Amino acid sequence: MTSHNQGYNALCHHLPVLKGIARGIEKEGLRVTPEGTLALTPHPESLGSALTHPHITTDYSEALLELITDTHDSTESLIAELEQTHRFVAQALGDELIWNQSMPAQLPPEADIPIAWYGTSNTGMLKHVYRRGLAERYGKSMQCIAGVHYNFSVPEPFWELIGIQGDGVQRRSRGYMALIRNFTRYSWLLMYLFGGAPAISKSFLKTPSVKLETLDDNTLYLPYATSLRMSDLGYKGNKAQSELQLCYNDLETFLERMYNAVTTPWPDYEAIGTHRNGEWIQLNTNIIQIENEYYSSIRPKRTTGRCERPARALAERGVQYIEVRCLDIDPYSPTGISVDTSRFMDAFLLFCAVEDSAYFSNNGFCLHSQSNFARVVKEGRKPDLMLNNEGTPIALAEWSKHLLDRIAPYAELLDSAYGGTLYAAAVSAQAKKVANSELTPSARLLQDLRDSKLSLHDFTLQQSKAHRDTLCAQPLDAAVMQAYQQMASDSFAEQQRLKADDTEDFSSYVARYHAALQGCQSGVSS
Repeated sequence: MTSHNQGYNALCHHLPVLKGIARGIEKEGLRVTPEGTLALTPHPESLGSALTHPHITTDYSEALLELITDTHDSTESLIAELEQTHRFVAQALGDELIWNQSMPAQLPPEADIPIAWYGTSNTGMLKHVYRRGLAERYGKSMQCIAGVHYNFSVPEPFWELIGIQGDGVQRRSRGYMALIRNFTRYSWLLMYLFGGAPAISKSFLKTPSVKLETLDDNTLYLPYATSLRMSDLGYKGNKAQSELQLCYNDLETFLERMYNAVTTPWPDYEAIGTHRNGEWIQLNTNIIQIENEYYSSIRPKRTTGRCERPARALAERGVQYIEVRCLDIDPYSPTGISVDTSRFMDAFLLFCAVEDSAYFSNNGFCLHSQSNFARVVKEGRKPDLMLNNEGTPIALAEWSKHLLDRIAPYAELLDSAYGGTLYAAAVSAQAKKVANSELTPSARLLQDLRDSKLSLHDFTLQQSKAHRDTLCAQPLDAAVMQAYQQMASDSFAEQQRLKADDTEDFSSYVARYHAALQGCQSGVSS
């Protein structure tokens, strides 16, 4: 099994560069009560400050934990750190649990779902008001959907080796944008292989926009769905979001369209306004308040400083890494993602980076890719399902096998660089799911619900308790426990420092934050 493109052949002769690949994970998970209802308690003090802790924070809701790893040079150390943080959190939560499913637990009335709180510093209030805006725009239940984000970067020499043209920042950004285009073409495959949300609790769906079937008195589903989280039940059902079409042909056009989205008013949001009863309820009335509101399966990313806009950072310093956002929580893993999935992601993203990646026509937007993705999340396991490969109909099973055959050589490259055969084994494991859709996480979950005669809620609660017991069975080493406790203490001190350093009122801070966008639409520094 070989690949014959120039980039692949160059990597064959420069294997050490592959050991410079870095990967990281941001894993979300709801805090719930022992009964599986949403925890209404504040973010636990034992976990530190959600604003400043480097590894334990919250996402949209106060109850939605987000556990963040460092970047790692191996999948083994990556998952080991994620497991270690899960063990610390599981032991610190007392009776509460981490909900091990992307779709939420039993939720209280919308008004009672707590929005994440980060203190009264300008930085903390910006994050909180942004989330108030999300509640106004999408509803609070949306804030309780969880997933796994996979961050991936390659070392600087990689792009020159595989033949990306340009100098420095320009070459790197072109390389990552090419990776994103290929990811956009093929990300439906990830939803088939790893989608773990084919069902939802009835209580989550107040006004069905999608015709779902009834599995039991408390559970709705689609028989061939892989991920209802990534369907139009989620952010993709929002009109402002669905009409926003960014371009991945080049970073300059991407930033120009992002700039337009964060500066162009949207009538429905103008009707809401930015204040109610004298309090901020959203940062602005534009199509999206800030760049992070754009709901996409993948993002070009760059670390930012305080009050620095992501678009401005990308414009000035180029793309640093990519963030994959479409992975569901694996209901069968205590950490929400397995080491085998991480290995496959490395091979898949390496394939996306190296293989030829033509520009998208149609104003830089790939309609076929969007349609394929939407079809797979709602009916990916349907027998003989047909997709669209650049205008040519093709069976999902046939295309999946073809893609795995193309990804396999990249797994072998990684094995040659790291030693062993674990990457090849991870790709082979996915081939079994293509041959038999009953082996996919979505099919397994539906079968387990039928066999156990449990609702999605009761089954997930059972799984979450089992995972908690597994994580707590082996106490953390005393030195490791002390390190986590010290991080929590230090994070509170840092939060106080940020508050003490504020020299302007919040309205002025918001104005300065918006003004920081100026110039970012004009392109990337060389």
